[in-house]
Amino acid sequence: MTTEPTAVIHDIGYRHYDGVRLGRGRATLALGVQSLRGVFGLGRTVRAKIMPLLLAAIMLMPTVVSIGVMALAKQLVMPYPNYAVFMQAVIAVFLAAQSPYLVAPDLRFRVLPLYLSRPLTVTDYVLAKLAALAVALFGLLAVPLTIQYVGELLVDLPGPPHTADYLGALGGAVLHAVVLSSVGIALASFTPRRGLGVASVIAFYMFTAAVSGIFAGVLMSSGRDDLAGWALLLNPFFLVDYVQSALFGTAPVNTESAPPGIASCLILLAVVALAVTGVLLRYRKAAS
Repeated sequence: MTTEPTAVIHDIGYRHYDGVRLGRGRATLALGVQSLRGVFGLGRTVRAKIMPLLLAAIMLMPTVVSIGVMALAKQLVMPYPNYAVFMQAVIAVFLAAQSPYLVAPDLRFRVLPLYLSRPLTVTDYVLAKLAALAVALFGLLAVPLTIQYVGELLVDLPGPPHTADYLGALGGAVLHAVVLSSVGIALASFTPRRGLGVASVIAFYMFTAAVSGIFAGVLMSSGRDDLAGWALLLNPFFLVDYVQSALFGTAPVNTESAPPGIASCLILLAVVALAVTGVLLRYRKAAS
C-alpha cells in the first residue's frame, strides 16, 4: 500500500542577482518619473485624474481666447510674461492639490525607510520629489505659452513676433516651478495628512497674496510708491515676476514700483534655500 504525500515543500529561497546594478541615479530617476506620473493622475484611479486634468484645461482657456482675439482683432491681448501672475490662483490650487500627494502618504504610512534602505539617500528622495513637482508646474505654464506663441505665428500679427517675451516667459516658468515646488513640498512635508497639507499650502498662498496686496495698497495710497514693490515681494508670484524682469528683460506686472533686480534675485534664492533646507531636515528626522 502506497501513501500519497500530503504536503510539498518548495524551495523558493532568494537567488543571487548577477545582473547590472543601475545605482542611485537610476533609482532617483525612477522615483521622479513615478512621482511625475502620479501628479497628473497617470497610473492612479479616475478620480485622481480629474483635478489635475481639469486645472490643466483651465490653464489653456486664456490661451484659446487670446488666439481667437488675435485672429479677429490682430493684436496681442495676453502678454506672455504676465501669464503666470494672471493665472496664479489656478496654479496655487494645483500646487496645493499635488504637493501633499507627493509626500504625505510616505510619511503617514511610514514607508520612507523602505526607500532609504538602498541605494537612495534622503537627498535623492527629496530631489526626486522636488524635480517631479517642478517639471509638472513648468509644463502647466509652458504648454499654454507655447500654444499661444504658435497661434501668434499662424495668425501673423502686424510687426515682428514677440519671441523675446515668449522666451522670457519660459524662463519665468522655470523660476515659478523651482520656487513654488520648493515652498509647496516644504509646507506639505510637515504633516502626514493630505487634507492638512492642502490647507497649509492654500492658507500660505491666501495669506501672502492678501498681505502683500494690502501693504502695497496702503503704501501707494500714502504716497510711498517706492516701497509698494517691496511689499509685493511677499507674494511668490510677484517675486518671480520681478526676478523674471531683472534676468530676462520682460516688463513686470507692476512697473511703477519695481524693487532693484539684485535684491529680488537674492530674496528668491533665500526662499528656495530655506524651503529646501527645511525639507531635508524634515526628512532626515523622519528617516531616523
